[in-house]
Amino acid sequence: MEKENLNRFDRIVAILIHLQSGRVIKAQELANRFEVSLRTIYRDVRSLEAAGVPVTGEAGVGYSLVEGYRLPPVLFTPEEAASFVAAEKLMQKFSDRALGAHYESAMYKVKSVLKSHARERVAALEAQIWVDSSQELFNKHAPDALNVLIDSIAEKKQVSLQYQASYTDDQTERIIEPVGLFHENNFWYVLAYCHLRSDYRQFRTDRMMRIKLTQNAFTKDHGTLADHRKTNLPPKSIKVIIRVDKEVAKYVSTGRKYYGFVEEKILADQVEMTFMTSDIQDALPRWYLMFADCAEIVEPESFRERVSQLLESAKANL
Repeated sequence: MEKENLNRFDRIVAILIHLQSGRVIKAQELANRFEVSLRTIYRDVRSLEAAGVPVTGEAGVGYSLVEGYRLPPVLFTPEEAASFVAAEKLMQKFSDRALGAHYESAMYKVKSVLKSHARERVAALEAQIWVDSSQELFNKHAPDALNVLIDSIAEKKQVSLQYQASYTDDQTERIIEPVGLFHENNFWYVLAYCHLRSDYRQFRTDRMMRIKLTQNAFTKDHGTLADHRKTNLPPKSIKVIIRVDKEVAKYVSTGRKYYGFVEEKILADQVEMTFMTSDIQDALPRWYLMFADCAEIVEPESFRERVSQLLESAKANL
């Protein structure tokens, strides 16, 4: 069989598997995934229909399978099976207790359908991959926060929340309507409509002291998480420029992205780093102090003054 025909066959099978995910899929989404033209996707869908697969489609909406139609059990390649191991390790460290248990149960089902050589490959890798997280992602009083929030988003039900913000020791009772979840700067966040503030707010899962799914339906359509994050304009930023000794710069290059890093310039024996940050009081200056003996501040003067204040406070505590 020619390579072109083989690729087309694989693509058509993959489209069928994609359609079985149970949601309406736009032709453009399929074209983007398989890096082909819309015309090619239309032709492939017609081939599925000619083969007796009950595909339904509506212009401007997308394709889906007739309810009740299912493929026979899917077989995984050894490489696909191996990828589950890394995913399982990540789920164990970066999801909450309930969600991790659900994934573990799903993995047992996946492993049960693997061929012997793929199963052996998975077993050989399980003890050789390790993922560690230095952050506490969930409060001990709300260990299943992620699972509750996922249920809320899927069922469009409000969540009752007891929350402790970073700027106060007081806890507040909130009723929120979660829009979406995202993992950023080593923490899990939920973007939600907060009835207490009558506006959209971000909440960090490790600051949730109590969480409960209610039976009250959402009061409005909130759109997608991507839409909110795209239109959520950042606060006014301040440009900070520092210069770091070359030997030290390579050790701080990973962490700098969490503090508004924009660009760097290589100088003679230093690396000049530019940051755009809205916080020159705590986050960036405290990070800078970790290597301050091997760096210098170029601008602004307010950042230099704040670093000096922190150094004086540290000196007074010695």
